Amino acid sequence: MNKNFVAGHWVDGEAYENRNPSDVSDLIGVYAHADVATTEAAIAAAQGASHEWAHATIQKRFDVLDFIGSELLARKDELGALLSREEGKTLAEGVGEVARAGHIFKYHAHQALQPNGEVVPSVRAGLQVQVTREPVGVIGIITPWNFPMAIPAWKIAPALAHGNTVVFKPAELVPGCAWALAEIISRSGLPAGAFNLTMGAGSRVGQTLLNDSRVSALSFTGSTTTGRNVARAAAHRMVPVQLEMGGKNPMVVLNDADLDLAVNCAVQSAFYSTGQRCTAASRIIVTRGVYAAFCDLLVRRTLELRVGHALAADTQIGPVVDPRQLEQDLRYIEIGRSEGATLACGGAPVRRPTEGHFLAPAVFVDCDNRMRICREEIFGPVASVIPAEDYDEALAIANDTPFGLSSGICTTSLRHAAHFQRHAQAGMVMVNAPTAGVDYHVPFGGVKGSSLGGREQGQAAREFFTKVKTTYIAA
Repeated sequence: MNKNFVAGHWVDGEAYENRNPSDVSDLIGVYAHADVATTEAAIAAAQGASHEWAHATIQKRFDVLDFIGSELLARKDELGALLSREEGKTLAEGVGEVARAGHIFKYHAHQALQPNGEVVPSVRAGLQVQVTREPVGVIGIITPWNFPMAIPAWKIAPALAHGNTVVFKPAELVPGCAWALAEIISRSGLPAGAFNLTMGAGSRVGQTLLNDSRVSALSFTGSTTTGRNVARAAAHRMVPVQLEMGGKNPMVVLNDADLDLAVNCAVQSAFYSTGQRCTAASRIIVTRGVYAAFCDLLVRRTLELRVGHALAADTQIGPVVDPRQLEQDLRYIEIGRSEGATLACGGAPVRRPTEGHFLAPAVFVDCDNRMRICREEIFGPVASVIPAEDYDEALAIANDTPFGLSSGICTTSLRHAAHFQRHAQAGMVMVNAPTAGVDYHVPFGGVKGSSLGGREQGQAAREFFTKVKTTYIAA
């Protein structure tokens, strides 16, 4: 059994099975569920290691993170296959995600070496001012199942780079990737307790992290409902919180767009990773002049997508992650039909040689932005195409959502592209590019109901994982 990692030791727990969504007969492994006591022990270990790790040299921090990144890159094919087998991404996506996690650790290894303060003159004579940054303390990290290597990496790496200690709770559906990452970290040279892995249920592990006064900050990525609970707990304890939650991302296609490019962007945004990305473009807003041609081409390209086992070389769209997610996708497809949208293609379970959770990507056309399929995050391979009279109406529809993570526009007009960049109510804007797919060295995050707290990734991560101290020194 693959165990939890607490205070530098592998710790038993209640056993549970992890199965392959491409082939439910394939048992990936048996993993240990942590209970409240184990989680509390992990928090105590992190607190106990805080002083040593906070005062480690920047060279030590660099060496630890660089080691982790180097091993992830060296083992990207092996671990990418595990990721695809466990989560359902295609093999190419799985290998790419592990490589990205490796690059994230290496990036933050170098961030650990960067100057982290400044000396400025005082407005008063005889004083010097030093502005420095210090670790926050114990960071509770809660991550989702859809990016089981990349999202933990972009939280754990900056937390450690800036001298914090970590208690990491991964999603229950992806313990294999979490354990593999923890096993690498366990050999990196960190002091015992500086990093802890507690796998298990949110009701026990997650709630313990939310409630424990020894946890100094909380970083969470997941559903909006759970995110609100995390925010309430953080507010009650008055600790910093970083939330990345849902999205209902728009992609606008204007009359002057290159249609082949626009359809490729839409297909990649809506369906790759089986649509299980918070940055997926599930609302495609198309102006009337190209609406019919765009819909025809989108349906044709969607029907050409090959759905199958994640490890098969010719698969473009892998399985939905588990039976509950498949049920939710199918329920929303029925909601779309009942609301009057036209299901142009897909939307039905697909049979393959192995028993898995396969779903044909669905395209709804003639949608209205007031429909539930256009308002609520489905988190599956379901795209809704919405007609708009012109750019102004398309922009208004794009912004008519409680979310604001990513948005895109396909156009050859510099004027419209520049206007959209300024007026799209989203944390990220893509021009003639898919809405999903972001770099690790620049900020990631949204507005409105998509995000709360400091930005993730890049140098922006420092704002959440450090606290500022201002010191006045008499000359």
